[in-house]
Amino acid sequence: MFSYSFHWNQAFKALPQMLDGALVTLQVAILSMVIGLAVALALTLFRLSGNRILSGFATGWVEIARNTPALFQIYMAHFGLGNFGIHLSPYTALLVGIAFNNAGYLAENFRGALKAIPETQTRAGRSLGMTSLQAFRYIVLPQMLRVAFLPATNQMVWAILMTSLGVTVGMNTDLAGITQELNARSFRTFEFFALAAVIYYVIAKIVTLAARLAAARMFRY
Repeated sequence: MFSYSFHWNQAFKALPQMLDGALVTLQVAILSMVIGLAVALALTLFRLSGNRILSGFATGWVEIARNTPALFQIYMAHFGLGNFGIHLSPYTALLVGIAFNNAGYLAENFRGALKAIPETQTRAGRSLGMTSLQAFRYIVLPQMLRVAFLPATNQMVWAILMTSLGVTVGMNTDLAGITQELNARSFRTFEFFALAAVIYYVIAKIVTLAARLAAARMFRY
């Protein structure tokens, strides 16, 4: 028979500590997105460059990021690089792993967004005297970002959830890490992880709503 006795008071007492961990979770997710966006844009340009080496490098990055587990990528950053004398802290390894994953997915989003923009846009810019780079910067890039904005929001939510994998490499300052430590001390697994799940859910919903409001404001025309 069901005989489990809930003790939510322990979980609620630890809520401030868990919220501190949620801030670290957000920090890692935001930094990984900033790095991922910058790298993804570079990868997109590499794929368009016509240079086989750069294009091959970008394609390889995207293929690895999108077709291997995120956990594997974090493990490689923490344990794999250690074999070459590069020792990353759990925080840094988690950040590098998620940023690597973000860059691959975002680069593919950018590629799809570029395909949605007619080539006539570039030709129109060139006919006005712009160089290819200027046409890309002032005409193509703003349209590409508009198309890719909401898919990038999904990636941000995914980055927030991926931070929970940090516990596998010893990360103990984010929401998942703190929840795991609280659980280990109290054995109130259901209460702590249920509360953590609610926090993750609320963060994801806030990010999604904020992105929709931002999109409605930035892309009104």
